[in-house]
Amino acid sequence: MTETRRIIGVTGPIACGKSRVMAALADQGAILIDADLVYRDLIKPGLPLTRALADRFGEGILNEAGEIDRKALGGIVFSDPAALADLDRLTHPAIVAEIERRIAALDAPLIAIEAVKLSQGGVGRICDETWLILCDRPRQIERLMSRNHLTRADSERRIAAQTTYDPARYTRVIENNGDLAELDRAVMAALAAVTEG
Repeated sequence: MTETRRIIGVTGPIACGKSRVMAALADQGAILIDADLVYRDLIKPGLPLTRALADRFGEGILNEAGEIDRKALGGIVFSDPAALADLDRLTHPAIVAEIERRIAALDAPLIAIEAVKLSQGGVGRICDETWLILCDRPRQIERLMSRNHLTRADSERRIAAQTTYDPARYTRVIENNGDLAELDRAVMAALAAVTEG
């Protein structure tokens, strides 16, 4: 691997294998950043983003400890497209800025960022490559049922509510329709192309 830093963004629908891809990258020495965990760090009690969200969506989204009640917030934004757009407008810049701050503090040649809204949220613009992890719908449903102990109907509803992904917006598309060894080989091939490029 060269000394040049590489930042890889990883995204994709639920139950398609993002976590396995991130684990494979970690095995190759990548420092991992999960955008959802960054968001959770930014919405702790008393922090500026927590206050901004409460100002926009009401004190009812805070629990007794002053923490964001994600279920209460979700109940507001997932039934109102304008509210969801406001949530994205408030959260995405803060998340991107914090990820950039963390990257600047790292001395690592390879960093992998997992983000559900990689392109839409702006995280993708700080990545050298963006990888979209996909699998076919029947396999996705089976994996979600098994992993989350959901019924088929609940799994299908959850998948239908997910963000849609346009493969043309990403550097690479990795199809995860085989076994774990196949996925690992695909990740290694993609990583080799990145680090040799």
